[in-house]
Amino acid sequence: MEPPENDVVAFESAEKIILRWDSTASEDAREKMIFAGDRHEIDRYLQAVDEIQRSMEFATLSDDLNKANSAIQIAMARLEDEFRNILIAHTSPMEAESLTDTSNEDYHDYNSEVDSPLTKELEHQESNSSGSYRSTNSIREIDLMPSDAIYDLRCIAERMISAGYLRECIQVYGSVRKSAVDSSFRKLGIEKQSIGDIQRLEWEILETKIRRWIRAAKVCVRILFASEKKLCEQIFEGLGTATDDACFAETIKGPAIQLFNFAEAISISRRSPEKLFKILDLHDALSDLLLDIEIVFDSKSSESIRVQAVEILSRLAEAARGILSEFENAVLREPSKVPVPGGTIHPLTRYVMNYISLISDYKQTMLALIVSKPSTGSRYSSDPNTPDMDLCELESQTPLALHLIWITVILQFNLEGKSKFYKDTSLAHLFVMNNVHYIVEKIKGSPELREMIGDDYLKKLTGKFRQAAINYQRSTWVRVLYCLRDEGLHVKGNFSSGVSKSALRERFKTFNAMFEEVHRTQSTWLIPDTQLREELRISISEKLIPAYRSFLGRFRSHIESGRHPENYIKYSGEDIETAVLDFFEGYQVSQHIRRRSQ
Repeated sequence: MEPPENDVVAFESAEKIILRWDSTASEDAREKMIFAGDRHEIDRYLQAVDEIQRSMEFATLSDDLNKANSAIQIAMARLEDEFRNILIAHTSPMEAESLTDTSNEDYHDYNSEVDSPLTKELEHQESNSSGSYRSTNSIREIDLMPSDAIYDLRCIAERMISAGYLRECIQVYGSVRKSAVDSSFRKLGIEKQSIGDIQRLEWEILETKIRRWIRAAKVCVRILFASEKKLCEQIFEGLGTATDDACFAETIKGPAIQLFNFAEAISISRRSPEKLFKILDLHDALSDLLLDIEIVFDSKSSESIRVQAVEILSRLAEAARGILSEFENAVLREPSKVPVPGGTIHPLTRYVMNYISLISDYKQTMLALIVSKPSTGSRYSSDPNTPDMDLCELESQTPLALHLIWITVILQFNLEGKSKFYKDTSLAHLFVMNNVHYIVEKIKGSPELREMIGDDYLKKLTGKFRQAAINYQRSTWVRVLYCLRDEGLHVKGNFSSGVSKSALRERFKTFNAMFEEVHRTQSTWLIPDTQLREELRISISEKLIPAYRSFLGRFRSHIESGRHPENYIKYSGEDIETAVLDFFEGYQVSQHIRRRSQ
């Protein structure tokens, strides 16, 4: 049966319009774009395509069907070109000039010079940041194309899909929009590098790249990818089953894998203590982005991206736990045997305490990651290379707090071993005192660290450095004060007046020599903490000065009545008191006591 005459006329009219814009047959058609011209001409062409498609449904004769197929192929080729041209012509909003200066680490510097939609969104994100990576309600879609362009693209997509050209439509869309995303990536400083390439970079370079990646990842997920998803929905939503999801996946999947490959490379890289905090930064950033990732990549076609993000987060957490364990072992085994001059604070002590102070700055993250107790020695352990720590006394502490306490325990254990390298026992005690005091002050100086470690353990540490101070005083001053005793000075018989002048002169000479040696030696020793240094000097003076003055008062007359008293009574009580002020300054002094002893 032949179609009605009106249908034949309508088909011929539509075919004529299609053929007039056949770029393979007309130079004029090749040079002009339909959708860049008059709206009336656009609507005529779309109506012609609709008519051809309608006629195909009712065509019964093979000749009619062949003519319709030929026309529709020409139309689809044309619409594909028009689709591509509109997409290319309207990618400029994503070319955000604010992202061009990737050499500048300060995101605000290269973000504040140019006013663009993306710039404003980036500034809004940064201004609402509180210094950590946590935020809420952070997805900020921007319009990537004007509404008239979106309308035209949707009109074309609707006809291509209904004609069975879905794959072609998706491929054109994906290639153009992926190119736009790649351009934004370049300006965000996201490089195309394999996991192996990333792992071969020096850590100092990676630290800078991690900072940039965190900023870039927030922009990509919350703005770039979210806006691309919105554009897909505006053009394709409702045009076939999950067409918008398919177009979004075609556009974003490659760039998203490229983006997350960086974090994956870091998560599986060789572990070392200096990497912990950047790994925690990455973990915090990715953890904060996870909800946004689930929202942006919520379709079945994007499931692999969601899975990749979750797996990377898990590996970063495992890396952080592994690094902490390796750090504990490194502190325990740190092998340096050269004593630090003057018994001052060992570089290991500074490094370890600064390290755990930084850990406390990541308290919330680390509390979530560290869920098991440290593997410690026990009082029943026979291993002499591992300290004891009774976890029963610390049952109320979190696993993270136990790890931090354990680190201070093994640090002290190592320091005790290093103290044995000092030939002077007094200096060994001073070394322990200095270092444990530094541990105490670092804990007190960090509210987060003090809260986690707790005042009970802090009291133990305080008692330990005070005991070291007592041990120092006993080691140094007992033998000096022993010179100021009365025993051995009296001749048998009359106790009140029978003083052996030779024994007394020898006693003064011994005291002078011992004190001068202590003064000469211990003025080069160092107590860096001003308050601790002053407290120890006061403690020394409280024992030494009264004992010396009392001894001088009891026996001065016996020396002064003999020959050359100045050879024996060389120092007044004030001289001794002044000399004590030279102790623990860390350099050889040239004070009054040294001039008089020459």
